[in-house]
Amino acid sequence: MNPYQEHRKALRHYFEYSNSGVDVVEDGLKEVPFGEYLVETGRLRRDQLLDAMMLQDRNPGVRLGECIAALGYLPYEEVDRVYDEYARLSVVEC
Repeated sequence: MNPYQEHRKALRHYFEYSNSGVDVVEDGLKEVPFGEYLVETGRLRRDQLLDAMMLQDRNPGVRLGECIAALGYLPYEEVDRVYDEYARLSVVEC
């Protein structure tokens, strides 16, 4: 099995695909909308988001932004700034 197939297999238990896109099928991934915002605004790639979500799953109670920063995808300060920006939005378009 190549690394891509292993990665897909590891993520399969989190997601199922639907006509509207990706649906979260497990609890504990409550930060997905913020993560999607990061991807949609070009601050994070989808594979980076999924890596951060897997790290978050292995570390209950850790926020997604902390995982993103810990992985070195964005500095902590940038995560805080973007989250403040995100929190001020009334609707997030995906």
